[in-house]
Amino acid sequence: MSERLLDVLVLPTEPYLVIPAIALIAGAAWYLRRREDVILAVAAPVLAVALNTWVLKPIFGRWKDGGLAYPSGHTVSLAAVLVVLMLLARPKVLTAIAAILLLGCATIGLVGLGYHYLTDVAGGVCFATAVVTGLRAVLIPRRVPAPSTG
Repeated sequence: MSERLLDVLVLPTEPYLVIPAIALIAGAAWYLRRREDVILAVAAPVLAVALNTWVLKPIFGRWKDGGLAYPSGHTVSLAAVLVVLMLLARPKVLTAIAAILLLGCATIGLVGLGYHYLTDVAGGVCFATAVVTGLRAVLIPRRVPAPSTG
């Protein structure tokens, strides 16, 4: 695969595309007056990237080409935004398919360019998913149905 194509596949992981995506999701939630969703859209990716950068990477200490590589920060940022989108957008199935395809393309680019090992990407996806869903559980607790009286 050509290096130019791999560069294109990695583009969705870049901050200059991830940050506007966060703003669009938060803006849509703001427009719909869904305050908890606005908070989730902004806080979840920021929290995931911060924890990954300052806690996980130093703990694992996996180096590649002079930088800490595990879990992949590029993957964490993209996956966090995609998980937020999958939780908030409708239709869910189409959103999930698009997210999986986008993440798959980014994975091919990140591994193909030698920026990360496949395990770096997998770890980033798992961590981002855990942070986003955990924060959502805190922000929007599930309602417990009232017990039946009859």
